[in-house]
Amino acid sequence: MSKNSPEILLLRKAIETSVNRPIRTPTDFDFLVGAIWERIHQTISSTTLKRLWGYIDGADVTRPATLDLLANFLGFDHWEAFVADAAAKSEVESEVLLGQGVRSSDVAVGDLVQVEWLPNRRCTFRCIDCDKFEVVEAENSKLHVGDRFECTLFLLHEPLYIDNLVQQHHAPVSFVCGNKNGLTKVRHLPQR
Repeated sequence: MSKNSPEILLLRKAIETSVNRPIRTPTDFDFLVGAIWERIHQTISSTTLKRLWGYIDGADVTRPATLDLLANFLGFDHWEAFVADAAAKSEVESEVLLGQGVRSSDVAVGDLVQVEWLPNRRCTFRCIDCDKFEVVEAENSKLHVGDRFECTLFLLHEPLYIDNLVQQHHAPVSFVCGNKNGLTKVRHLPQR
């Protein structure tokens, strides 16, 4: 399963909730390794967890045995049981996730969306069409003024996933902002 799939994102959130701690730093990953050992007496490397959280680059697909182990940590018999439980709760989870942020459907052409992420990245995007944006300000980012992309949702504390990013004369790509810690600020600035 891809580490960026909705099910994996839910798994990561459930684990962070279970240990009452965001998993963001090397110390957090070491803490989680210890918590897993204490709860279910199973070992997992901090490197595996770092890959799953996107803290370090590595395999884009997570092994089924790893998913089963993490599902066990959360009290499920196996990964499929966790996924079934998550699906049963999907309406509640979706409502919670969508509560803090900006949906592109609420942004009119000409409106601005400002976002920030760590360590000191800031960008302002102008809506140019339904779900389409242009970068109008960029500070300390790999995005540049004039870049264009598609996005449907800007969520606080979640990574920003943008699609069809066109930079200068390069082919369109998908891009993630704030992959490790998510967006620290999201602001909709309607233009009158």
